[in-house]
Amino acid sequence: MTPPSCLDAGTHTLNSLLDINRLGAAEKEACYAALLPEGIFSEFGIDPETLCGTEDGLRKVEIIAPEGLGLVRIEVRLAPADRDCLFFTELADTQYLQLELSFFLTNDPAAPRFDIDRDASGRDNHFGSCRRNIAEEIRAFNAGLAPHQVRRGKGLFRPFLPKLEVFSKALGAEMIVTEALCYANAIQYERHGFDYVTGKALMRWIDREFQPGGLLFRRLDGSSPFRAPGMEKTVRGRSWAIHDGIMDQPWDEVRMYKRPGVEAGIDTFPARIY
Repeated sequence: MTPPSCLDAGTHTLNSLLDINRLGAAEKEACYAALLPEGIFSEFGIDPETLCGTEDGLRKVEIIAPEGLGLVRIEVRLAPADRDCLFFTELADTQYLQLELSFFLTNDPAAPRFDIDRDASGRDNHFGSCRRNIAEEIRAFNAGLAPHQVRRGKGLFRPFLPKLEVFSKALGAEMIVTEALCYANAIQYERHGFDYVTGKALMRWIDREFQPGGLLFRRLDGSSPFRAPGMEKTVRGRSWAIHDGIMDQPWDEVRMYKRPGVEAGIDTFPARIY
């Protein structure tokens, strides 16, 4: 896989998102559009050059990359009024020759939606990280979703990551850094070759304490729908139990990294099933 042409043309010195954001609008857009998985264009009828629908001509991809800032947000919606993005990512420069994957999500637009991102009064609750909507979380859990998911995903992280690695390497970034939003998210990153900046000891403790006789295992006492016996056996079950507060500490500061082209081989849940 070759770098985006704007990073390989030899006409600019591009070492950061800040540098890219100084480019002209068309060149900057082409640079960032190269991060989108090809399947988005083919499956949903989006022209990779115009970023518009091949049938309706409407713009499907929004790239927000302000000049003077080292960040970019890429949003793909099938219709302008769609509440949820099909694909969303936010990237940022760091001061340590790294590229930060600040946020990534993908939604299957054909799948049912669960309003875990709104509390019972309809207020935004940052994907259930505050003022939880328990009724919607139960529905999402029963439908097979992990915490913070409003819809089933589209499996776009796997084809996105190699593009991100090529992109970061072309910029000279030594690593991609990110924060795991929940336990299931951390396990997903492990599967894709990430290691831990902080949180590896916590992840190993979680696995140990979910073993029979462990602290977290004993707390799976059926006191809530997310603490049923047997939840320790699956990534999703553990993740919901942790989201429900089964630990004595909040889920926080689990930061991870990946060196482009390097698989870390970390596995903190060797017996995992989903």
